[in-house]
Amino acid sequence: MDLAPPVMPAEERGPRARMRRMMLDAAMRLMQAGLVPSISDVAEAAQVSRATAYRYFPTQSVLIQAAVDEALGPILKWSSASEDAEQRVGELIRFSYPRMHDYEVALRGALRLALDQWARLHAGKLDPKEAMVRGHRIALLTSAVAPLRNKLGKARTERLTQALSLVFGTEAFVVLKDIWRLDRESAEEVALWTCHALIRCAIEDLAPPVRRRRSVMSGLRKVASAKPALKGRRKK
Repeated sequence: MDLAPPVMPAEERGPRARMRRMMLDAAMRLMQAGLVPSISDVAEAAQVSRATAYRYFPTQSVLIQAAVDEALGPILKWSSASEDAEQRVGELIRFSYPRMHDYEVALRGALRLALDQWARLHAGKLDPKEAMVRGHRIALLTSAVAPLRNKLGKARTERLTQALSLVFGTEAFVVLKDIWRLDRESAEEVALWTCHALIRCAIEDLAPPVRRRRSVMSGLRKVASAKPALKGRRKK
């Protein structure tokens, strides 16, 4: 994949923006090579001092989060003109999966760091303030299912969004590609099928239960079976 730096918009130009871009590009190259770089790694790759690198990225979490944002790129700006939630979610999956596949190595590296930080947090060896913040999928999926909010209500819409998040993100790639050995296209199809099924299930849950009408014959059978019992009581 070509990782040549894109042309920066006017508001990002200038010495500081160029320096940050240079270090971020170095971080992306290292992550696409399978590394989870430290600040020192990036400083060396970008040929800047560690002091300079720390001024732009004070912690590894800040650095990796910036790299994740870079990898996701246009996904973070996704929007849809459709008013149909099922179609919107399908559009989001089709739009996101190819990009996530292209930057899969970097995104998996970020997941590795998140898992390592979780272990260190629970062991009391990491300050919670230094942990990487994740959650882009929450905003994206919340936007995708927005047309259903009035119909489902807040609680049901939130539960649907939580369920959809299971097939949208790096973790879904780990399950579908590593465990099931699916290629990107097949993984995408499974994700689409799951999303459509979850949305339809959420909508069907709102339908009132169907009451079965007793047939006339069923009623007659019950009356007939009750007559012998009534005769017996009269004899007594």
